[in-house]
Amino acid sequence: MKAQRIQQRNLVVHGSWKWLLTEFALYYGVSDAYTRLRYLSYIMDVATPTADWLNLVHGLLLPILMKSDGTATLSHQENRILGEVEEQIEQTLAMVCENYKSLDDSIPLGLAEDFRPPTGLAAAALEPAIKLYSLLHDVLSPEAQLRLCGYFQAAARKRTRRYMIETDEYVSGNSEGFRVDLVTVTTAYQKMKSLCNNLRSEIFTDIEIHNQHILPSFVDLPNLAASIYSVELSNRLRAFLVACPPAGPASPVADLVVATADFQKDLASWNICNIKAGVDAKELFHLYIVLWIEDKRRMLLENCRLDKVKWSGVRTQHMTTPFVDEMYDLLKKTLTEYEVIICRWPEYIFVLENAIADVEKAVIESLEKQYADVLAPLKDCIAPKKFGLKVVQKLTKRNSTVPYTVPEDLGILLNTLKRLLEVLRPRIESHLKSWSSCIPNGGNSAAIGEKLSEVTVTLRAKFRNYMQAVVEKLSENVSVLLHPVVPDLSWLQILVNL
Repeated sequence: MKAQRIQQRNLVVHGSWKWLLTEFALYYGVSDAYTRLRYLSYIMDVATPTADWLNLVHGLLLPILMKSDGTATLSHQENRILGEVEEQIEQTLAMVCENYKSLDDSIPLGLAEDFRPPTGLAAAALEPAIKLYSLLHDVLSPEAQLRLCGYFQAAARKRTRRYMIETDEYVSGNSEGFRVDLVTVTTAYQKMKSLCNNLRSEIFTDIEIHNQHILPSFVDLPNLAASIYSVELSNRLRAFLVACPPAGPASPVADLVVATADFQKDLASWNICNIKAGVDAKELFHLYIVLWIEDKRRMLLENCRLDKVKWSGVRTQHMTTPFVDEMYDLLKKTLTEYEVIICRWPEYIFVLENAIADVEKAVIESLEKQYADVLAPLKDCIAPKKFGLKVVQKLTKRNSTVPYTVPEDLGILLNTLKRLLEVLRPRIESHLKSWSSCIPNGGNSAAIGEKLSEVTVTLRAKFRNYMQAVVEKLSENVSVLLHPVVPDLSWLQILVNL
């Protein structure tokens, strides 16, 4: 064997040396089993996870193990050699299965040293490795099945660990030297997105390998691997979100949400069994989404405070206040930001709608405060008509000789309310209702927009009341011009006394 330079990729004795060994064994009465076992003991020293090595070992062992009386006819020395050989073979089989995506027969050692993405094709060494394992073990026994499955699970853990290295720095718990700036956070979220996509590709590759029907039926490779990948990914995502809390649904956070949700969706579409403690995208991001909406609500409400309004005294080309256009631009931008969330989990429509309705109410309230001076003269006309002493006094005051003039600011307010009703709010309502298609059959899509409808009713009532009050005030001007003398209101006093 030394003369023929037996090594990893040159394992077969041939030619005159093969003839000499055969004749030597026959002449001295060396058994075929011993000859094969001695040959095996030599090539164990150059064992590689390659198809040619595994096929050779299988060919040498098969006649020994497949005899009707098995190993019972082997001598004590032969059984000892067989035991040693089987132990070394088992180590090589474990190496093959635990690195089944890194095998490469074109490399002398049969195993790639660098980490490579999966190709989707089963390595050439995998099939002979399974044949050899089936020869050495009773694959119908639970113990043999668990051992082989354990090898593939170990492979998944190895590859997961390799992918996780890229994001270890963000969850290590050592904050020294970790800069929390926009570039760092963006990079971190991009790496987490890549982690989701890479593990998804790993599972898809396992499905492709499984469909080549090389593995025994009891090795459900996609489910075995997915149970590792999904749990490890879930743990890493949870730790990462705690270490780098997402500030909102904008990119790159939205990209990670999409990647996580798609990972979960793909596993379901590939008929992967439900994995305990596996990736549940909604559960991972739920609290953050609720906080995002609440923070956005508070921020927009803060913008509605009278001391925060920047557009006092300014008007647009529509003769309206720019305040409402700015606020509704922010609302529209908010809806656009949450598109990625709603398309996957439409139940958040109602949480978002409640927040928008609160902001709209605050916008209306802020407008009334901004224009309180011009609305004050209209309050008497808007108030319910009850014949009390105070009402009589107000009616008396109305008959002033000074005619009522509609202030320009009141026109700005009324134009603004009209623009809200006819232009700005319909855009928001339309956008919100367009999401009804995201709600699955049987969902309560009819309830979308109910909160906004309540605001619409309130706003229409206010606009109508203000317009009626203006008309009433102007009609009083006509009364003053036609009857400059204050009329006798003694009949009202009689009603009061009653």
